Amino acid sequence: MPADRGANTMQDRRSFIRAMMETAGVAAAFTPAIARALEIPADRRTGTLQDVAHVVILTQENRSFDHYFGTMRGVRGYGDRFAVPAPPLPLAPHRTVLLQPNEHAEADPALIAPFRLDTKVDFRLYRPLGTPHVFPDSQAAWDNGRMGAWPHAKHNHAMAHFTRADLPFQYALAEAFTLCDAYHCSMHGGTNPNRLFIWSGTHDPLGQGHGPALDNGYDTMEADPAHHGGYRWMTYPERLMAAGIGFQIYQDMADNFSDNPLVGFAAYRAARSGLSREAAMLARRTLATRSLEDLRGDVMGGRLPPVSWIVAPAAQSEHPGASTPLQGADYTARVLDALTADPAVWARTVLLVNFDENDGLFDHMPPPAPPARLNGRMIGATTIAAEDEYHRVSHNAGDAAYLDRPYGLGMRVPMYVISPWSKGGHVASEVFDHTSILRFLEARFGVAEPNISAWRRAVCGDLTSCFDFAAPDAQAFMAAMPATADLSRRAAGLVEVAPPLPAQPVAPVQETGLRPRRATPYRLDAALTGGRLVFANRSAARAAVFHVYDVARPDLPPARYTVGAGRELAHDLGAAGAGARADLFVVGPNGFHRRLTGPTDRFEASLSDAAQLLIRNRTSAPLSITISDAAYGAAPLTLSLAPHETRSIALDLTASHGWYDRRIEAGDQVWRMAGHIETGKASFSDPAGGGPGPLNLSG
Repeated sequence: MPADRGANTMQDRRSFIRAMMETAGVAAAFTPAIARALEIPADRRTGTLQDVAHVVILTQENRSFDHYFGTMRGVRGYGDRFAVPAPPLPLAPHRTVLLQPNEHAEADPALIAPFRLDTKVDFRLYRPLGTPHVFPDSQAAWDNGRMGAWPHAKHNHAMAHFTRADLPFQYALAEAFTLCDAYHCSMHGGTNPNRLFIWSGTHDPLGQGHGPALDNGYDTMEADPAHHGGYRWMTYPERLMAAGIGFQIYQDMADNFSDNPLVGFAAYRAARSGLSREAAMLARRTLATRSLEDLRGDVMGGRLPPVSWIVAPAAQSEHPGASTPLQGADYTARVLDALTADPAVWARTVLLVNFDENDGLFDHMPPPAPPARLNGRMIGATTIAAEDEYHRVSHNAGDAAYLDRPYGLGMRVPMYVISPWSKGGHVASEVFDHTSILRFLEARFGVAEPNISAWRRAVCGDLTSCFDFAAPDAQAFMAAMPATADLSRRAAGLVEVAPPLPAQPVAPVQETGLRPRRATPYRLDAALTGGRLVFANRSAARAAVFHVYDVARPDLPPARYTVGAGRELAHDLGAAGAGARADLFVVGPNGFHRRLTGPTDRFEASLSDAAQLLIRNRTSAPLSITISDAAYGAAPLTLSLAPHETRSIALDLTASHGWYDRRIEAGDQVWRMAGHIETGKASFSDPAGGGPGPLNLSG
């Protein structure tokens, strides 16, 4: 293991903070708005979620997680040692998804890796060309989990990304509060279909209320392309109003970038007439103009409602082309400035800042999804009902090509969790999607959203793991940094440019170093036993999706297994007799990885929640087995097992903060197992994370 990573593994809290300040660079310097938010302590009354009085949701536009944070230390970024395999190319027969074909591959065989938009060299790169981002091209890029020809669907410049030096405000937010690195948009598609999940928990996949919504056709009050008068399912604001819970949307109705999807519903269109008191109230709270100055006034006047949504104008939305990260940073700073205008209000407030979809921008993590269906056959299995997660109702030929495809989850997008209870620069790695916001509101205010599917409720968390309500982190680090307004004004004059492609693909480099991380609910294993991989989910309340890539069959989508809490599912290895060989690459949530290569009949292996490694000799002859540490420097171990003998080995994971990466070898059978043993407590990110991204598969 490299010395700099090993040195980080034994840091205590004080030395970790010192190292964070040394490595964070610009992002350790906070704007006045962030500094003020950090200074205000939580109004801790019960030490529970009930201390939250206000939840504010700001949803920005069209950025993927890797595009913003793939190079940030301590997150699942470009330095992910377990980037998934992609179908082979002539110039890259053993590539990962970090190495992609040129969109013009027939004429130009050059390969593309994620490349930086170096705004320090060319400021214009803050506004690169946009990329396609509707349902058909998003499904094509995802390709049922293979993700091996991304530029063909999204263009070459979809592989571009920023770094810490380019995004000082965004990195400052992440260093100050909590950043989610497993938060996904809800479906492969565009803005309004994804925003419908934020406001209603669904896009009506079975077409019972004039859905499924697959495009932005109903993004204005006047639009009615299908001539049905608007969507007809219940939304969350209506449920809040029925329950007597106050809410408000802050927006400029003359310029909200058509990002308020409630205008597409028949009930809201009717509410404009104000024929009843309830209709007038619904329209006033959702379809009226209320600016950030109104937000500030409501904070100062004690009128901030329990639930608020904020919709930015086009120029501040962060949407590629229409906006820039610098303009979005200034808008977010203004939102924070308004919310912290009264410290007593901020002391009881949670601000959630997310992005509705990834545009066409690349992200390397395959999103959790129900099993693929191929020629009527399910590739994988699920213990959770998921029939309402597939594309079954087609509107036109463009989406008909993807009938029977899972809608999502979609690709990862950034989510900042900003509050007095989420300070400290943590990373949260539990799987979330847009319905997680409604789940958080359910947990706090007791208003249920039945539109959320059973599969999403099982797989996605409710965001509560992003906080520490009992003992909020009081750390606050402040220094001077240029105001966001000046950079925003400069960026406003930019026009779109085509970013130059590197002459040769170069592995993107992620920062190394630790980050404090929130606990996750996962207790997972994939036991190699009896000619099968048995996926075990010992978690108490969260399902997990495992992806199984057959490296020898790149034409197949990965087999996906949704394993409910306390359940198991098995992946058959086929004939396990003499001569049978495999090459399987497995990924799951929270850094979970398994890799099986070679024969499958020599030994079995499993790992307990207490880090007890169990190995069994499957043969009728003595067997020599070597166990080596692939990342953290533990001494190798050689075992001699008698025929059919089972041996238990305790793994000491103290120095690696619960992370493990072991290779078990007997001849040419190799079983690699990596992940994190959860204890229910906060810990640190993977000490071996970061560095150059793996463009090609390793063992």
